Formats: sequence, C-alpha cells, structure tokens
Amino acid sequence: MKLAFTTLGCPEWDMDTILSKAVEYGFDGVDFRGYLGTLELFKLPEFTTQAKKTARRFADANLEVSCFSSSARIFCETDSEKAGHLEEIRAYARMCEAFGTRLIRIFGGAIGDTPRAQAIEMAGKNLKAMAAIAEDYGVVLLLETHDSWTDCAHLKALMEFVDSDSVGILWDIHHPYRSAGESPSETWQTLGKWIRYTHWKDSFPRGADYQLCLIGGGDLPLEEIFRVLKQGGYSGYLTLEWEKKWHPEIEEPEKAFPGFVRFMRGLISTHEGQ
Repeated sequence: MKLAFTTLGCPEWDMDTILSKAVEYGFDGVDFRGYLGTLELFKLPEFTTQAKKTARRFADANLEVSCFSSSARIFCETDSEKAGHLEEIRAYARMCEAFGTRLIRIFGGAIGDTPRAQAIEMAGKNLKAMAAIAEDYGVVLLLETHDSWTDCAHLKALMEFVDSDSVGILWDIHHPYRSAGESPSETWQTLGKWIRYTHWKDSFPRGADYQLCLIGGGDLPLEEIFRVLKQGGYSGYLTLEWEKKWHPEIEEPEKAFPGFVRFMRGLISTHEGQ
C-alpha cells in the first residue's frame, strides 16, 4: 500500500512546497483537492496548459498524482446542474491523461427530503452518464462515502444500479463509522469488491458532533480498518484527508503530515507478512 495526502490539508502550499514536503515526509503520491485557494483545478495553467511540465516535476520527484478529487456530484435535480457536473468530469478526465492518473473522486451529494429509492434512481442515472465519459477516457470515478451516502447499503444499491467497471468506491474511513455507525468489517463486506481508494482521518466525539484530530489521537478503530483492508487484498492508496481548508483551527500540515506517515508506516510494519 502507498501513502498520499490531499491538498485540502495544505491550502497555502505552492507546487514547490507540495513536492518538497511530499518527498521529505516519505509520501508516495499527492491527491489534488484544490491548489492555492482554487478548487477547480481545470481552470489553472499548472493542470492545463502547463500540465506536462507539472507532471514531469512529479515524475522527477518519484511521486504520483494518486487522484484528482473533484467537486462533481451525482445527485442533482436540474439538467443544467447535471450538464455542469458532466463537463467537470470531462475536464478532470483530460487532466488524468496528462498526469497518468486514472482516478477521479466524485460526491453523491445531499438528497434533502427526496425519498431514498428515488434518490438512488436519480443519482444512478446521472452516474451512468458520468461513467460513459470515464469509459471513453479510460479513467475510474470514485464515489466517496460522504454526505447523504455514508450508509454502505445505499452505495451498494447505486453500484449495482450502474454496474460499470468505470465506477468504484472511495472509502472515507471516517464517515461510515462516525456518521452511519458501521463497523469496518460491515463496510468492507458490503462494498469491498468496489473499493479502489481510501481517505483517512481521525476524530473523537464532542457533544452531538465530533472533533477532528491528529491521526491516532481519536477513537476510530484505525488498526482494525487497516487489518480489514489488508485481509481483503486491498493494495491501493492510504490517503490522509486533513481538512485544514475547512477547519483552519486544526494543526498545521507540517505536524499532521509527517505524523500520518509515521503512524501508517507503523501499521504497515506491524502487519507485514500477516
């Protein structure tokens, strides 16, 4: 398994810093969720007109772009919304070609008062349209366990509805456990055959909500989750999603990132050969 971080955790780092810190801390890849305050990467020259130069810098540093984390959502109720999300997928798919990356994160989106069965059908139809684009470009869309889609049964229904090799699951290990009350083994048993990528974070309960914290400082069963992945044959990325952009009060990436590498390398070493 390889280690990466999302740029959500370092919103003020420029490309020089991203590359140098990734190498210094011992990461294998970078998951781009925005760059210097701009979430829509396809509007930035570093990922469009200068993409080959940026990709070459990653190759020279022996780093991969593990994933492009988009804002595209599959649950939307208007044609104009749907068209916008489809175009976003096309833009990221073109970027994937330049960077040798096959993975694009997408969201389910909030369903509000829409009945679940209806939401699954609506989101499923939109996901089929996105999957057709992904297939054309040879990329894989990763539906994240997030927002209204943290219950693994709902995600299973979507995956079976779409039935496409161009769609997989991004298991954000936090949300099904914290929000849906699922055990790691339950999530894996239901979704494991589709899980292609993971996001890692930690937290502890605070009143009716939770408080994000440094990896290993909360009460998520991180070792159990790692063991479930390893025993299930998972060999993809373990990616730190440090939500510094949304929660500026949490620790700086200079502390969170190397701490994640130490913690995860410890897990990998402990379970090596098991």
